[in-house]
Amino acid sequence: MPVIARVMKFTAIIVAAGSGSRMGSDVPKQFQMLGGKEVLVHAIDALLPHPAIEAVHVVIAADQERMAKAVLGDKSVKLVIGGETRSQSVRNGLAAVETSHVLIHDAARPFCPGTVIDRLVSAMETHDAATPMLRSVDTLAQPHGALLGDGVDRETVIRIQTPQAFRTNVIRDAYEGHDGAPTDEARVAAAAGIDVALVQGDEMLDKITTPGDFARAEALAGQTMIPRTGMGFDVHQFAGEGPVMLGGIAVPHDKGLSGHSDADVLLHAITDALLGAVSLGDIGLHFPPSDPTWKGADSEKFLAHAAKLVRDMGAVIDSVDATLICEAPKVGPHRAAMQQNIARILDLVPDRVSVKATTTERLGFTGRGEGIACQAVVNVRMK
Repeated sequence: MPVIARVMKFTAIIVAAGSGSRMGSDVPKQFQMLGGKEVLVHAIDALLPHPAIEAVHVVIAADQERMAKAVLGDKSVKLVIGGETRSQSVRNGLAAVETSHVLIHDAARPFCPGTVIDRLVSAMETHDAATPMLRSVDTLAQPHGALLGDGVDRETVIRIQTPQAFRTNVIRDAYEGHDGAPTDEARVAAAAGIDVALVQGDEMLDKITTPGDFARAEALAGQTMIPRTGMGFDVHQFAGEGPVMLGGIAVPHDKGLSGHSDADVLLHAITDALLGAVSLGDIGLHFPPSDPTWKGADSEKFLAHAAKLVRDMGAVIDSVDATLICEAPKVGPHRAAMQQNIARILDLVPDRVSVKATTTERLGFTGRGEGIACQAVVNVRMK
């Protein structure tokens, strides 16, 4: 880490006020989930730990405040209300900056390597402005309608990325004399006659603009996550009158299952597997049988709660595989409904959920028809 990082202190402004209309979604792209957490949270987490960054300000649209607060939780960031244009949003963000230096970044670039920030900080030792860039490796040309036009010498052009670094007073003054609609602050600085240093950027900083970009970012996020597996096991004995609850489905049977809740052995085993996958204990720890709150409770609440805990840790639930062990009732006629219901609770597509059934060839307590057992395996990915 350069020594200058201990001297210069930066405020990072993350511009996150866009509507994301080109993504074709009602949810702005900065608030969409990517690899287990929101795009905006990725951008914050990439900047916040850097030793040169003293504060992070997130600029949002006026109608996004509630959504932003829900996403950010207790993260140490300041929310700033933006304007009608990107430049006005940046001006509003700059007005709240108290440090001598500033980094201005797009929320739609969620993955910012610390090495790029290091280069920007080093460049600011001798310059008033700096931006990361990449040289083109592709052939470049101008279009002529729907046909190929003249070529462009790729040695004469570069790709500009964010975050971009500035002395705070310099970029504020540059904006005072600028009345256009810039796509980034490096252009504002250059238009004001300020020399903008170039540092090496990174392909990780590619911007998310279209659904195709989002798919590539999702794949990239997945590469940085570690697969983990959780196992769950549960048993309930038959008691009282049927039906039995299995996967949230009432399955006809002459006997019910005994338990403090609704005794849904399938949902209980999956809940245990989810908690185990992220080392959060077991179902009894979170929903003690001694607590009267859970007497007769719908086990969907247990599974939904476990799924929320897992996702709050930034993990992605990939798949569920469960095996019911019993002589009766017959599971086959209800398997599809169980899978659909479990997928709904976990917000998965149904083909990510498998429910199987087997017997013990009339051996043991399940073979004697005394109860039902269930084994479950859950696969997740997390940092």
